[in-house]
Amino acid sequence: MLQLVKQLQALAETGLHFSENDFDLDRYQVLEEISLRMLSLVTGLPAETIELSTPERNGYRTPKVDVRAVIFNDRDEILMVKERVDSRWSLPGGWCDVGYTPTETAEKEAFEEAGIQVKVSRLLAVFDKKCHDHPEDLFYAYKIFLECEAENFEISTGMETLDVGFFKQDELPELSTPRNTAGQIHKMFDFHFRRLNWPLVD
Repeated sequence: MLQLVKQLQALAETGLHFSENDFDLDRYQVLEEISLRMLSLVTGLPAETIELSTPERNGYRTPKVDVRAVIFNDRDEILMVKERVDSRWSLPGGWCDVGYTPTETAEKEAFEEAGIQVKVSRLLAVFDKKCHDHPEDLFYAYKIFLECEAENFEISTGMETLDVGFFKQDELPELSTPRNTAGQIHKMFDFHFRRLNWPLVD
């Protein structure tokens, strides 16, 4: 239901931007109000909160883009950070900022969240969040996973992280599933051990 409501909201916002006929604009405005009320019913959040956080007003609703830095050490362990927001673990990363490439975002997030200097070496995956075992979210998102080579292995926490550490595949901590799933992390190990070679899509 949440996926359907997000599609409805996107159609309403696109219609409000491109329509010139007053009749159509009025109908798209009603459609947007209905979608906000439906989101409120589905999520339990007040309609006012959803109205402030979800409309983009940029003409055409597109997926948000999340980038994750995949960093291994020479002991075949993967770097993860403990998120301050939920005290669970994820690969360093976050939303792409305007003006930053995906590569720049991964390198920046790795340093800001884990204190580690890295260089992106290759694309591993572009995942549609709806195709993976994430909890439902108000935003439709694509997730880009980029393999990074560490310039050193000095790590430290940042403003958004409580802890930083390296983990073996069979010793993963409790994951922050809005950010990454166990299945996705295991795929990253498949790349590391060369069981996968080509980027994954969707």
